[in-house]
Amino acid sequence: MSDAGENITPIDPQRRLANAIRDVKNAVADREDVVVELREASRMRLELLAQELTPVFADVPTDIDMFDFAVSSGLQPRLWIDAVAHVGLGRDRRTYRFLKDTRIGRVVLAESTDIKPVADQVTRYIAERIVERQRLMDGGVSHSYASTSTIPEAAAALQAPRSNGWQSFFAGFGLFAAGAILGFALTIAWLRDGLSTIKIGF
Repeated sequence: MSDAGENITPIDPQRRLANAIRDVKNAVADREDVVVELREASRMRLELLAQELTPVFADVPTDIDMFDFAVSSGLQPRLWIDAVAHVGLGRDRRTYRFLKDTRIGRVVLAESTDIKPVADQVTRYIAERIVERQRLMDGGVSHSYASTSTIPEAAAALQAPRSNGWQSFFAGFGLFAAGAILGFALTIAWLRDGLSTIKIGF
């Protein structure tokens, strides 16, 4: 038994660790290559969309500086339209997703594997922002915060308290007067009872 144990050749632990480290490095390098390839492919698709929108970007007046029109780098490249809207790619790296950040969360404005419908929606978005800015500068009401259907309702709500103001005042005054009279009567009754009790005591 002892002779058999002595004939076993021990395995070099350092050699095994070195092989494992080499295998891990190779796997990491392969994954990084895939990530880089996917990132470059996403950036290339977004640059194609930017080229499609180049005439639209060029038509924006130079005095309007609220748009970005730039493809950002990173793990998830994006074509930024302005501070709250951008175009990215879905998980399949083929679907264009036009997104906008709002107070209630992120909203999908357009989603397609084809460039044209997304480019059309981006163009319309830019036009709406320019019109909205012009209306704000002219003193108008922004479509983002009010609509034609809510304006008459708001006006009626503002006028209603004015027409019913005096009625509300007199109603409140009447309640106050009734409460005061009732309180005065209760006080007189309590004083009467107290005086009668004192007389009986004497």
